[in-house]
Amino acid sequence: MSGTWSAASHSSPAKPERSSGTGSIVSATLVVDLDAKEVAARLEKAGIEAAQVRYGVRAHRVVYRTRGADGRPTTASQLVVIPKNGKRDLQTVSWLHGTTVYRGDVASVNDASTDRAAALLFASTGRAVSAPDYLGLGVGPGTHPYGDPRTTVTASVDALRAARAFARQDRRTLDRHVLVSGFSQGGPATMMVGRALQQGADPYFRLGALAPVAGPFDLSAFEAAAADDKVVRSSLYLAYFATAWNRLYGLYDTPGQAFRAPYDKTVESLFDGDHKASEIAAALPAASKDLFTPEFLDTVRHPTGKLRQRMNALDTTCDWHPDVPVHLYHARGDKDVAFENARYCQRQLTANGAVNRLTDIGDLDHNGTVRAALPLVVRQFDAIRR
Repeated sequence: MSGTWSAASHSSPAKPERSSGTGSIVSATLVVDLDAKEVAARLEKAGIEAAQVRYGVRAHRVVYRTRGADGRPTTASQLVVIPKNGKRDLQTVSWLHGTTVYRGDVASVNDASTDRAAALLFASTGRAVSAPDYLGLGVGPGTHPYGDPRTTVTASVDALRAARAFARQDRRTLDRHVLVSGFSQGGPATMMVGRALQQGADPYFRLGALAPVAGPFDLSAFEAAAADDKVVRSSLYLAYFATAWNRLYGLYDTPGQAFRAPYDKTVESLFDGDHKASEIAAALPAASKDLFTPEFLDTVRHPTGKLRQRMNALDTTCDWHPDVPVHLYHARGDKDVAFENARYCQRQLTANGAVNRLTDIGDLDHNGTVRAALPLVVRQFDAIRR
């Protein structure tokens, strides 16, 4: 299967999973077709152990229908990867990516991204992979509602529905028990999507496993640390949060209330999805104290009212009882997301009586953590093959 497939013209289009059409396919474009040796070479180039590669893969950028932060119909994109192993029934992996400011850096678009390498790795072990770009990234319209719990879940669950519909075109069946894993922003996303699947968000899919990597599970503490410049790239992280949440919830009336001059005139336009992280970093001061007003930084350090309520939703992504074991992965050397975030999540899981485990990857930085963790996640998933 190659080229671009359109639901309007294909001889056997995927049927919408629901009357609303969420999860139905708009188009599918082949972006990768590799044999096993080529997959291994891609992984090695990305700095990821390739010993577990068994099969070649085909990957498509799939555009599907979902709903936006305003509840209205929209579209989003994802990378769907299928192994070339001839098996009809495939385990299902949902891979949820980390913080991405540039829409072109996601797995469905950027051939060199670590997230595409992660999806190729999982698929090369014989699994089908759904790697959503989330809203406003990839080829999806609009801006990304960074950290919005509701659309994080709906875009990811609708991506699974679209992946299932896509697999049916190739006469493949996806196992209903989804193995959910994700990195950084994708860590809390893993827990939120897992909780939604366990609670029956989809009539077919169920939760099969949870493997979050280096997630900021204590968002309030993370943003407060960014306000105090105790996080690598603190101003960029906090500015992304501020501009996205202002669009979602209205954090300030004018940019000047949150940002110092002259940045108040330009900062919002930088986070439109069309600027690369390097461009944004070059246009902003490195320290939060030089970018934000003292009043706004105090608001972040000591949130009240609706802001506190909104942040609490992301402080409690681990505060439930998964019916499957949770394996957390983090590295004590991570200076972007502190290792304490993993302990914070583990404490919540333990308090709820959930079976859990935390693996310290070692003295690695943030991005090094995910590259080292991915083969471990594969081994975790291998132990629960159905």
